[in-house]
Amino acid sequence: MASHVGGVQAEAARHPHRAAVSGWLVFAAVMLLFAGLMGLGQGISAIRNDQVFLVTRNYVFSFDLTGWGWVHAIVGAVAVIAGLALFTGAMWARVTGVVLAGLSLIANFLWLPYYPVWAVALLIVDALVIWALCAGPGTSERTAGPSQGSQATDPHVTGR
Repeated sequence: MASHVGGVQAEAARHPHRAAVSGWLVFAAVMLLFAGLMGLGQGISAIRNDQVFLVTRNYVFSFDLTGWGWVHAIVGAVAVIAGLALFTGAMWARVTGVVLAGLSLIANFLWLPYYPVWAVALLIVDALVIWALCAGPGTSERTAGPSQGSQATDPHVTGR
């Protein structure tokens, strides 16, 4: 007679990759929320008071600072919504998160002359979000072998 104790440990033993993969998705969601909130704050401060940031004279991508503020505020607000949607694990949220993190990465690269240290910090956060979303759920499930998760190879299953 076979004895099998069900529960969380048995499920984790059958699918050891799921805990790590869902952790990357949560990491990406939290970091996208952070980047979105920081972009939103960055945009609001640029819209509200043009005297906060340094304005360079001869910059190729020199736009009005208020215009840059609107770009950062809109991308940041949509990134916050996408970050919240990532907690559901939906594929559309992952794709949207990658696109928004890419747009934020480009916007922060173009923002370098105005606030260089903060722009570099957000460039790193955006790159981590893209990496975590691309390494998220589904990548290791395709590479898992058919015997992984079967009760015959499960060390917690005992036959008597």
